Amino acid sequence: MNAPIRATDLSGTISLPIDGLTCAACVGRVERALRAVPGVDAASVNLATERASIAIGSGVARTTLVEAVENAGYSVPVIPAGSAGVVELSIEGMTCASCVGRVERALKTVPGVTEAVVNLATERATVRGTADAAALIAAIGEAGYDARTIRIGAGDEDEAAQHAQKKQVEQRRLTRDFTLAAILTAPVFLIEMGSHLIPDMHGLIEASIGMQWSWYIQFALTTIVLFGPGIRFYQKGLPALWRLAPDMNSLVAVGTLAAYGYSLVATFSPSLLPAGTINVYYEAAAVIVTLILLGRLLEARAKGRTSEAIKRLVGLQAKTARVLRDGKTLDLPIGSVVAGDIIEVRPGERVPVDGEVVEGDSYVDESMITGEPIPVGKTTGSEVVGGTVNQNGAFTFRATAVGGDTVLAQIIRMVEEAQGSKLPIQALVDKVTMWFVPAVFAVAALTFAAWLWFGPSPALTFALVNTVAVLIIACPCAMGLATPTSIMVGTGRGAELGVLFRRGEALQLLKDARVVAVDKTGTLTEGRPALTDLELAIGFDRAKVLGLVSAVEAKSEHPIARAIVDAATDEGIALPPVTDFQSVTGFGVTALVEGQRVEIGADRFMIELGHDVAGFAAVAERLGDEGKTPLYAAIDGRLAAIIAVADPIKDTTPAAIEAMHALGLKVAMITGDNARTARAIASRLGIDEVVAEVLPDGKVDAVRRLKAEHGKVAFVGDGINDAPALAEADVGLAIGTGTDIAIEAADVVLMSGSLQGVPNAIALSKATIGNIRQNLFWAFAYNTALIPVAAGLLYPAYGILLSPVFAAGAMALSSVFVLGNALRLRTFKVAN
Repeated sequence: MNAPIRATDLSGTISLPIDGLTCAACVGRVERALRAVPGVDAASVNLATERASIAIGSGVARTTLVEAVENAGYSVPVIPAGSAGVVELSIEGMTCASCVGRVERALKTVPGVTEAVVNLATERATVRGTADAAALIAAIGEAGYDARTIRIGAGDEDEAAQHAQKKQVEQRRLTRDFTLAAILTAPVFLIEMGSHLIPDMHGLIEASIGMQWSWYIQFALTTIVLFGPGIRFYQKGLPALWRLAPDMNSLVAVGTLAAYGYSLVATFSPSLLPAGTINVYYEAAAVIVTLILLGRLLEARAKGRTSEAIKRLVGLQAKTARVLRDGKTLDLPIGSVVAGDIIEVRPGERVPVDGEVVEGDSYVDESMITGEPIPVGKTTGSEVVGGTVNQNGAFTFRATAVGGDTVLAQIIRMVEEAQGSKLPIQALVDKVTMWFVPAVFAVAALTFAAWLWFGPSPALTFALVNTVAVLIIACPCAMGLATPTSIMVGTGRGAELGVLFRRGEALQLLKDARVVAVDKTGTLTEGRPALTDLELAIGFDRAKVLGLVSAVEAKSEHPIARAIVDAATDEGIALPPVTDFQSVTGFGVTALVEGQRVEIGADRFMIELGHDVAGFAAVAERLGDEGKTPLYAAIDGRLAAIIAVADPIKDTTPAAIEAMHALGLKVAMITGDNARTARAIASRLGIDEVVAEVLPDGKVDAVRRLKAEHGKVAFVGDGINDAPALAEADVGLAIGTGTDIAIEAADVVLMSGSLQGVPNAIALSKATIGNIRQNLFWAFAYNTALIPVAAGLLYPAYGILLSPVFAAGAMALSSVFVLGNALRLRTFKVAN
């Protein structure tokens, strides 16, 4: 799962899924097609698994193998995220939303690509399909950016450390370049702006070095700023312009070079300019570069904070494990642990990998997985999860999942995939940014022409200044960061709370849910029968009765019997020996325990034995109203107790239902259980609608009906039989303690196993989408409002012009505002 992806020069064995296989003849046809590919040593196709295993030498491309399969009349499906059909690329050089669109378009032109999603905040591209990584990297290079493959769903500390180190180097470089630019820009700004603002300073410069020499000094310092720290804008922006694919760097490059070039002519060949237009704008070019570098620096620091959730998750992994091998205890790197190893864990240590306790007992803090703060007791047979923290005891466990198969690695992969996904709301941004930068150049050209033709004297100066302001103010950085940064922080915060968004789209859809439909068993309830009621007749002792009844039920295989025995064990009651055990089918059981006759069964069994159950009539009626079926116990001919076993409601369920109602949601229960029990539980919990006694396909029909009647539906379940309904719902939420199939079918996973995760997930969805809308409003409103101001629209009526210097400052601050706003989601609190 975490192996590096090699797309072209493959060697060894490769596995391909095949669609369309129906018989042995198909198998032979595909095998022959694959063996005919030069470089293929052997090919074996399995009809049952619908996969081909191909032994190849070096130089065989995956796409060649796929083409051979397709030419034979079959297809290779796109593989879901997290497997070999997905290539993750790290991209360098993207600076704005237009870069994102450009890279996506370049990737989608590569043969074999079925989907390409580029994220500006994470600086990654996720590409699905059968294309070679080398072809993808080449396409990105032609678009003007650098790329490299990275591991999918890494969970790899070395990969994370490498990424963090790269970001630190970038921040140090930006800090150095900004500092140098600021030091060199300060005198330029003071000389030029000081001369305009302070008349005495103008006279001082004229009397000391002269205005011409002040221009020479400004020229020298500005040249260093532009072609030293600012060279990055020209290295990226000008080639993009030549390719007719301008980006943010192009706007900065053209704007600053225009101001710089005009100033050069004014300094060294003033005769070329019309009278009254001779002036320099070195300070505008230098200040613009300096302020944009400051914005980039602040942006880089904020971006680092948006990905802290992933860094924290990766940091939870233990680096070593104490493994018992061949009678020796070895401290091994975590990568050397294999499934089946016996591992020791001491107090205070992190559990290295997933496993099952074989000896010892302790309490383990699993809050990093479930979001629940109370440590969980672990004894022999208990499952432990890698990354969780052992408390006071010590235990030994057998490794069952290592590397990319651990729960923590899967969580990291889910979070990364959600952070890299694109929400429907992003479609608007993509459409706008595709044409945004070219449109800005058009507006800038129109601004220049309008001022030159209609502007007051000196028209050329006004035309230049306003054109530069338009180019600088319009940089669409904030638009590109508005959505992905909020997704990153929101999904990261969700992971910390035990709410995993497997698909980023669920973030947007969940907030629109009108009905939350829930399965009963394992979702509202504990999912296993337990003794809930034991009412005694006068003269009987609870421990004595429970011990005798449990001793008899221990001889039965019925789940209800198991629940009664478990209750006695939990209360520390010893079970005496049993003789003469008899089971009366459909009625009950009898036995001798310590010389006493014990009889257990339904009311009809008691009546047949001659026992009067009227004394328990009120209790039996209450249990019936609660959906429980009562049992009776008689000891030595006297009715001793009425007993009820049921699947108990989770302690957190009532508060969760109340929280969903507080959010204005309807709650429906869809269950395969009998209608009487379902209605009783719904009545106790205040559930609005009940659909009972349905099979899995009936659950799907119920979800469809709820969608038709109410709108968006979120379905919560935990079992295999819930998977179809989870997939059918607008958003499926799986209880993390449920089956793998249910979790795979869901959009959101609630790791704690508590229904309280549902209102938490919905509240987080609303907070995140609200945050995205704030960001988009700021980004769009900012550009929409200030471009006309920069063009000089307010000048005829109010005499207001926007200086390029202020335009640069506002542009830099807009990105910082968007990032800062997104980071507020880190403080999201769940309702108690």
